[in-house]
Amino acid sequence: MQPTIQQLAIVKEQIGREPRGIAAVAVANPEGVPLVLRMRSLVNDKPFPTLYWLSSRDLSREIGRIEMTGWIKRFEEELADDAQLRAAFHQQQQGYVDRRWELMDPSDRARLESLGYTDMFNKVGIGGISSWDKVRCLHMQYAHHLAGDNLVGLRLDAEFKLNELKPQI
Repeated sequence: MQPTIQQLAIVKEQIGREPRGIAAVAVANPEGVPLVLRMRSLVNDKPFPTLYWLSSRDLSREIGRIEMTGWIKRFEEELADDAQLRAAFHQQQQGYVDRRWELMDPSDRARLESLGYTDMFNKVGIGGISSWDKVRCLHMQYAHHLAGDNLVGLRLDAEFKLNELKPQI
């Protein structure tokens, strides 16, 4: 859904600057506070391969704490050791790429193609990462989880109970 004027003001407070490139509010709390934004693929004529952006300050703070524990490295080691998990993770990355193309504004798509970014947008997954055996940015992984389905997000909920947090801003 298109963000309301009130939601745009909240997003500005959440991220500390004027928001740009927002296509929609992908997820909001029951009070309408944006938690995840769906982004345009082209912002100021520059490619922006992030489909889902976590705007919630409360969730961002908690995820930042988790990132500092070395959790990403442990999950990447598990990906390296578990072929089934790795295959599911790769499938998830491809689903993200496909969904980004599906939701892309047609004018953005035409411009990205004319600028020669088609190949990049076919290769980069969640968080703009091209090595799909790695995890980049738990914030973007969790935003994808809230907006759809994400293995990392499911694990974060199971291990850290992020799904029990009641984010306000």
